[in-house]
Amino acid sequence: MHVWNGLTEVPSDLGRSVVTLGNFDGVHRGHRAVLGQLVEQASTREATSVAVTFDPHPLAVLFPERAPTPLTSLPQRLSLLAGTGLDAVLVMEFTTDFARLTPEEFVEQVFVDALHACAVIVGEDTRFGWRNSGNVETLRELGKTHDFDVIVLADLGDGERWSSTMARAQLAEGDVEAAAVVLGRPHRVCGTVVHGDHRGRAMGYPTANLGPDVEGLVPADGVYAGWLVRHDLPEQTVDRVLPCAVSIGTNPTFDGHDRRVEGYVLDRTDLDLYGERVCYELIKRLRPTLKYEGVEPLVQQMRADVAQCRDILSTIVPS
Repeated sequence: MHVWNGLTEVPSDLGRSVVTLGNFDGVHRGHRAVLGQLVEQASTREATSVAVTFDPHPLAVLFPERAPTPLTSLPQRLSLLAGTGLDAVLVMEFTTDFARLTPEEFVEQVFVDALHACAVIVGEDTRFGWRNSGNVETLRELGKTHDFDVIVLADLGDGERWSSTMARAQLAEGDVEAAAVVLGRPHRVCGTVVHGDHRGRAMGYPTANLGPDVEGLVPADGVYAGWLVRHDLPEQTVDRVLPCAVSIGTNPTFDGHDRRVEGYVLDRTDLDLYGERVCYELIKRLRPTLKYEGVEPLVQQMRADVAQCRDILSTIVPS
């Protein structure tokens, strides 16, 4: 999949394309339905399939106090988009100047002049251009003027529309199982493994702590069953995906203040992951973070958590 950072990187000899646009945060099941149609239409029309996305999120520029915490970083988003079969993604830097483009200017500069769109696929609630003044009807009128078809897809969901907002709310409650239904996959939190306080090793449960460069929305504090994924290792490598118990919180038993994401790989004390970039794939929340009166009650609880994780993960095939 090609990634074009701005209009200047779009090839001048690009033929006709089928295009969609959106933030695509999380690349959830609703997004993938649109992208699936995009790829299919592009194949039928012998055109290039292109998704136009924005970075940063428009609200982060226009109304920072209202901006949502992203479900995924831009690299994560691009990786997920690549998995849909797209030919290319055009990443548009969202600025105040860009926000001032009228719907007509946006369509002409992006869809017509740069991408030579023969079709545009959007959801029913698509808005674009200055103050979101452009909608589906605007797009249809512009399609007539500039010779591209407009295909509008109905919202999808199990009783409620799948959305990034829904997934964020579920993760804020720690309900990673419900979020996985919306996302169509387990939620991932990724980062580089750094040294922590080494208390886990002293208690027999060494953990891999993620540093401050965490990518992916960190869900509610608690203990989770999940998988540690080592993307630097080749596919099918034995230790690439490992079962683990993941702790998110401030370590209240030790009066901690910094919120951390750390995981213990079940029954393994031989791993050296320092400096390695890994992801925690979260499957189920076991319990909230609690403060214990001393180390021994904490170790007993950790033993129970590990046993529960082992039972849960023994019936699941990692994605």
